[in-house]
Amino acid sequence: MSRICELTGKGRQVGHNVSHANNKTKRTFLPNLQNVTLMSEALERSIRLRVSTHGLRSVEHNGGLDNWLLKTRDDDLSLRARRLKRDVAKKVAATAA
Repeated sequence: MSRICELTGKGRQVGHNVSHANNKTKRTFLPNLQNVTLMSEALERSIRLRVSTHGLRSVEHNGGLDNWLLKTRDDDLSLRARRLKRDVAKKVAATAA
């Protein structure tokens, strides 16, 4: 299973361990991913995602999954999140009309 946030697309970063003697060895920095179930009010169902804690805080700050998806640009979203955004936008447009 890849270590990539399903909402933000945030993945691993590469850097160095630096010793006291300034020797550098390669290492990876992994995102803090959590398995969460988020409720979509527009779709009226829960969605199970693997999300970074930073992504989860962003969703909470924007008032839920639907609001966060609608406010975020498509370039910043993963493929699964773009599909969710499309479904939410369709549902919101249908209820508004």
